[in-house]
Amino acid sequence: MMTAPAFLSVTTGSVVMANARTYRVTHLLDSATLLAKDVDTGEVNRLHAHELQPLHDENVVGSVEDGDDTDVAKGKDLAAFEDEDWKVARQRFAAIRPLLEDPFRTRHKAEAIATDNGVHVATLYQWLKEYQDAGHISALIPAPRGRKRGTRGLEKKLEVIINGAIEDLYLSRQRYKPGDVIAAVQAQCKQAGLTPPHPNTVRNRIREISMREALRRRGLRDKARDTYTPLRGAFPNADFPLAVVQVDHTPADIIVVDEEHRLALGRPWMTLAIDVFSRMIVGVAVSMEKPSAVSVGLCVANAILPKNDYLAQLELGLEWPVWGKMRVLHTDNAKEFRGKMLRRACEQYGIDLHLRPVKLPHYGGHIERYMGTAANEIRKLPGATFSNTRQRHGYNSEKESALTLREFEQYLVEFIVGVYHQRPHSELKMPPLRKWQLGILGDSSQPGLGMPPIPTDPMRLKLDFLPLYSRSVQRYGIQLDGINYYHEVLNPWIGAKDPKNASRARTFIVRRDPRDISRIYFFDPESEIYYTVPYRDPTHPAISVWELREASRRIREEGLRHVNEDVIFETIDRMRERVEQAVKKTKQARRQKTRIATTQKLAHAPDIDPIKSPDPLSTVEPASIDAVDDNDIFSQPIEPFDDDA
Repeated sequence: MMTAPAFLSVTTGSVVMANARTYRVTHLLDSATLLAKDVDTGEVNRLHAHELQPLHDENVVGSVEDGDDTDVAKGKDLAAFEDEDWKVARQRFAAIRPLLEDPFRTRHKAEAIATDNGVHVATLYQWLKEYQDAGHISALIPAPRGRKRGTRGLEKKLEVIINGAIEDLYLSRQRYKPGDVIAAVQAQCKQAGLTPPHPNTVRNRIREISMREALRRRGLRDKARDTYTPLRGAFPNADFPLAVVQVDHTPADIIVVDEEHRLALGRPWMTLAIDVFSRMIVGVAVSMEKPSAVSVGLCVANAILPKNDYLAQLELGLEWPVWGKMRVLHTDNAKEFRGKMLRRACEQYGIDLHLRPVKLPHYGGHIERYMGTAANEIRKLPGATFSNTRQRHGYNSEKESALTLREFEQYLVEFIVGVYHQRPHSELKMPPLRKWQLGILGDSSQPGLGMPPIPTDPMRLKLDFLPLYSRSVQRYGIQLDGINYYHEVLNPWIGAKDPKNASRARTFIVRRDPRDISRIYFFDPESEIYYTVPYRDPTHPAISVWELREASRRIREEGLRHVNEDVIFETIDRMRERVEQAVKKTKQARRQKTRIATTQKLAHAPDIDPIKSPDPLSTVEPASIDAVDDNDIFSQPIEPFDDDA
């Protein structure tokens, strides 16, 4: 279980680390900088938020030995938690949430909540402390007990009586209270000559029912819809920074070119996250691939993480003082937003994931309007496609195209940070950056929220949003999609048996970035550390999962029944040779070459720390040019995601 804090909260008086020195914060200057006194020398320095670290940071990153760069991140993987344990953690979080959201909470309120949840108030305060110390929901996972996890402690007859009473009474339109269910269970047990279960056991069974289902079954369909579906139109609860962040995607109205021959590739895709309160763009991702679960995860991680190194990677001398976890993430209803891992990653960091209902385009209006603002700006660039053929009449977009994907990304980010964030917004009557700063720092008329907590382990946060797999460890290492991976960190687990079933091989959690599958990230269940594991054969080139799939398709078409790793890479080599030969002839080949170049850049980047080595695809998104009417922003239709995860 992860015990290290996921976020670092900074207020006046906080003691933090920066540049290997210990400081006490004395003043918050703005939303991203502060004054702090060196506790050893007494010298006062001006520090940036991205330089700060927790006072004790030894639990964030593990290592095998000095100089070993295979370690990535420490802490139990989200997928390793049993569903039953995760359900308990969610219930505990739901119990303490009213206290988390009430800065003026009282003992009386805590006692009332504890009574409603059938626990002692001291237990409630313990849950509150555990969550606030760690900053993530997995801190509320119950400690292992003697009984096997996931098993019931009651005999089957009692379970039948409890379930029947819940169905007949609690899940009825008569809306019986938990106390009525407990009384019915006790009466039926007495009649059957059985010892009744403890009342808390019955309450726990009731809590296991989703609130949405309970409301629906109890005749409160409207309340269930209003509570557990996205808000319509404006967001009345988006009254502070990061209260509600909307995410969506669209193809950009521009043709980009390849870096080598400056020939047309096609239209890139943009994924963007916007803070509804301030209209600040908080997260971006740009790629030649249609959006997938990967690009969604990259965008969300980019939104939560500081942007200083990302801007440096783009060679932009700008400031983008936005980071921190959102309270509500409001998204499209596409399948990648409905995946289990995205949902669990959001739950881990206390983020409510709200999905937009199908066929209701008025949902998500803010993000769509701001996509339109970007579209208006993009149409000024060479190679613009415009929004329809009438507007494009007489203009050859491919012939006029001039910007590479990276140059397009640079332009968009510069526009977002240097123009849109700085200019008055037509609805806010002030620049988004000013609105954000007011929400963080406050003014004479309203208090500020304070500096958003800073992520303490960027790599771990990013891993939580990447696709995962379950694989056993063999003598050759780990095999994933026909490709072998090996590092000596796997040796202790070769041939390991499932601790719950000795007749089966034990499987382990593995994560992978589809854009560069030359390495995987292996989760060691004992040390609770992720380790980087490379190809077993280091002579193989870095490839993407899309290249692998295309190679596999071609191999199947050739009728080969026994496919090994060598056949896969020989096929990929031939594919790349064809791309080189055809690069000046077809747009599809040039797009493929761009994918290959992106994969190679990722493979030669330092082992992924998203703060120190930004991801080339975790990029940009647009915004408004001046005080234009932001209600006319998104001209591009929302299109479904591909499942590239």
